[in-house]
Amino acid sequence: MTIKQIPIFFVFFLQAFLLKAELRLPAIFGDNMILQRDSPIKLWGWAEKNETIHVRFMQQKLKVQADRNGQWSITLAPTPYGGPYNMEIKGHSEQVSLKNILVGEVWLASGQSNMEWTVKNSNNAANEISQAHYPKIRAFNVEKGISDVPKQDLKGKWALCSPTTVGDFSAVGYFFSLKLYQELGIPVGIINASWGGTGAETWTSESGFNKLPAHFKAPYQQHFNGSLQSFLKENELKKQGYLQALTNDPGIAAKWYGNDTDISGWGKMNIPQLWESKLGDMDGIVWFKRRIYLPEGSAQKTGSILLGTIDDDDVCWINGVKIGETKGYTNARKYTIPKAVLKDGENIITLKIMDTGGGGGFYGNPAQLYLDVEGEKFPLDGDWNYKEAVTTQQHDYKEVSPNMLPSLLFNAMINPIVPYTIRGVIWYQGENNAGRAYDYRSLFPNLIADWRSQWKTDFPFYWVQLANYMAKEKSPEDSDWAKLRDAQTRTLRLAHTGQAVITDIGEADDIHPRNKQEVGRRLALIALAKNYGRKNLVYSGPTFKSVVKEGNKLIISFDVTGGELVVNNKYGYVEGFALAGADKKFVWAQAHIDGNRIVVHADQLSSPVFVRYAWSNNPDVNLFNKEGLPAIPFSNEE
Repeated sequence: MTIKQIPIFFVFFLQAFLLKAELRLPAIFGDNMILQRDSPIKLWGWAEKNETIHVRFMQQKLKVQADRNGQWSITLAPTPYGGPYNMEIKGHSEQVSLKNILVGEVWLASGQSNMEWTVKNSNNAANEISQAHYPKIRAFNVEKGISDVPKQDLKGKWALCSPTTVGDFSAVGYFFSLKLYQELGIPVGIINASWGGTGAETWTSESGFNKLPAHFKAPYQQHFNGSLQSFLKENELKKQGYLQALTNDPGIAAKWYGNDTDISGWGKMNIPQLWESKLGDMDGIVWFKRRIYLPEGSAQKTGSILLGTIDDDDVCWINGVKIGETKGYTNARKYTIPKAVLKDGENIITLKIMDTGGGGGFYGNPAQLYLDVEGEKFPLDGDWNYKEAVTTQQHDYKEVSPNMLPSLLFNAMINPIVPYTIRGVIWYQGENNAGRAYDYRSLFPNLIADWRSQWKTDFPFYWVQLANYMAKEKSPEDSDWAKLRDAQTRTLRLAHTGQAVITDIGEADDIHPRNKQEVGRRLALIALAKNYGRKNLVYSGPTFKSVVKEGNKLIISFDVTGGELVVNNKYGYVEGFALAGADKKFVWAQAHIDGNRIVVHADQLSSPVFVRYAWSNNPDVNLFNKEGLPAIPFSNEE
């Protein structure tokens, strides 16, 4: 070898060294993890091609050879619950050591925002967090990501449950695991892979989605002219322009918060509502103004302004004076008005609202919007003027969303953990599919079958039915949310499934009910009864069985777990029933309990044919079993 050849050889040697594969495990395997007890445990990772990998866990010593792509996998024998243990994985020259491993029960928690919802934003959060000293409950929060191809790894880490960590746990996942741990005394791990505002389509694998009829694919064909990658490249340039514009809000530059702003060219919007129904699917900054007239003497008074909940961030001015600002859509807005801000006669309220994704604007109810001037209330719902300042539509920028294509979340957040051995799945999703509830009859069972196919096991799959939400209806109306609940109930036809009904604990004004304790408990009841041998445990409310006609009445029979029907009404009347004749024009009905049957009639119907129970967005619910679980909403229509 000549002197001149040495540098070239060194370069090739350095390149080979840098390209040498690293002994590596997926992120789901790490310190503090929980492995599924009493089941074969799948372990996999990456190494140098053809490298021999040695695995040591408890008394088990196994070895496997990586393939020519450097991938390897091995299966550990079933292990009873216990720990803590350590695990060692060795290659030729590298070693990975994992510490503080427990063996217990592992559940995957997935869905949209109500599964993503954290403990710190739930009822009684401070007390729940302070008491959360449960190091044998552990959570793995999958970091959000999307991909148009199946990924092999993701980001996240296992966290021990403690007052410093539990606030960021999925609330439903935590309260589910807490109930299991309290009942079983066995370590419980929750893998939380959830993303707010997402549909079932994006959580379904490509192969699973392709099994659906053609009309499920049609909406996605309009999104891109060309490949996803080409769209993303062009869209990124538009995004940079949009983000730059956000830093130069024209409303601030032109002082739209001032009382002398000309609003003759501004639009009008009835408030409260999310602006998508008026402006289309867009994010960005929109300004709002509202005039309100106050009586003589108001100029010397203090007060407060209440604006309900706003999505996402806002700044509020009154008569050109900044009153307050809030970031985050979970907080109800209430700002104190100092003395001398208000005027006698005309006052002008200005809001700058910034939406970063999903719905934008006001989403409280009308009663939450008012000006309080030393105890006297002045309503603020109704027409407001609005003007778009900086929006994604103006820049032709489309927010990259998990719903843009099917399978994006499956690829990024589920596929990388598919081989990980789990007991089962808990699921809270459906709000985003409510507008296509009939399709959910196919989408949802298809998703369950798809995940079971991916894991190659018929694991239990338990879900939360949609809560009661929105305003009460004065007369029986058809309801997308009722139809979606019905699609969920129909999915119980699949084996090893269960449904937690929560139509009694939702909130009319908030799509995110805060009582996640009871949601988690009801899911845990299903698991305890179906998977953990609690044979006499009641886990479901009364379920519709049959209907027969007797004169001008319909007699409803139920499968009643829990011994008997109970009505929470001192007069004994069952609320929430509606009847219709053959014309399907429903009217509210009277109903009462007769043993384990409900007798339903309506004075104006002599020959009822169809019956609905709790069939509305926000139904009246007072029919339970004696264990306090609500009857499942139903209709005898097809």
